[in-house]
Amino acid sequence: MEHQVLGKSSGSYSLGVAVPAGRLIFISGTVAMDDDGRVIASGDVGKQARAIFKKIGALLAEAGATLKDVVKITAFVTDMSQYSRFASVRKEVFGDGPYPASATVLVSGLVAEGLVVEVEAIAVV
Repeated sequence: MEHQVLGKSSGSYSLGVAVPAGRLIFISGTVAMDDDGRVIASGDVGKQARAIFKKIGALLAEAGATLKDVVKITAFVTDMSQYSRFASVRKEVFGDGPYPASATVLVSGLVAEGLVVEVEAIAVV
């Protein structure tokens, strides 16, 4: 579903996104854990971000959507000095855009030791 990007961002995110009426999909905060609850790539922001976006993509597929339908993400990171690594993966995942609106929040910890990033998403189809 087409959406309108608002403003001009200097990064791999949109300042705002206007969406037409449609079905909303909300993806809960997603972390890099395997099906057995083990942390994937402990401490590695880049590898964890790739695993997270892969999981988000699979959840969206269940609803008939793709990452291209994502209009907003919120990332929670435990070390802001690693933000550029996360932003690089976000750019890789969303390619040439349109990019979703995005916020990144510094947190003191996540649900399990070794997790360094968590992402939630909103999509419109």
